Amino acid sequence: MATSALFAFLHHLAAFTLVSAIVVEWLLMRNELTAQNARQLARADAFLGASATAILVIGALRVMYFEKGPSFYMHNEAFFAKMALFLVVALLSIYPTIQFMKWSRAVKAGQPIAPDAGQLALVRRLLHFELIGIVLILLCAALMARGIGSFA
Repeated sequence: MATSALFAFLHHLAAFTLVSAIVVEWLLMRNELTAQNARQLARADAFLGASATAILVIGALRVMYFEKGPSFYMHNEAFFAKMALFLVVALLSIYPTIQFMKWSRAVKAGQPIAPDAGQLALVRRLLHFELIGIVLILLCAALMARGIGSFA
């Protein structure tokens, strides 16, 4: 029981870290892109990647060894919707991550950061979609936890 609670805590901690990282990126992108912002974006994105990895690993352990067991999750549409949304959010994060890495490398090389307005707008839009995806993931998690969507 204590181990299950620990893994639930770690899963939630990683999820809150992921959301915080996306919000930090979104807030930083609202301002003018500076060398300092580029470094902060790269750092926030590293936290995002680490927390996403932790969510997947800890979540898989919870499905396999804790909570309701694999048969519950493998027969729940809300679980599959949640996983699909997680994948969509991960795919949406690729372009911003690539841009953040480019900008960070430019800063380290002492070069100016000169993204065009279209790139900045696209990164901002993708961050908005990531946050919307997270809200939908939370909805699916609540449905799943209450057995809504089971088809067994």
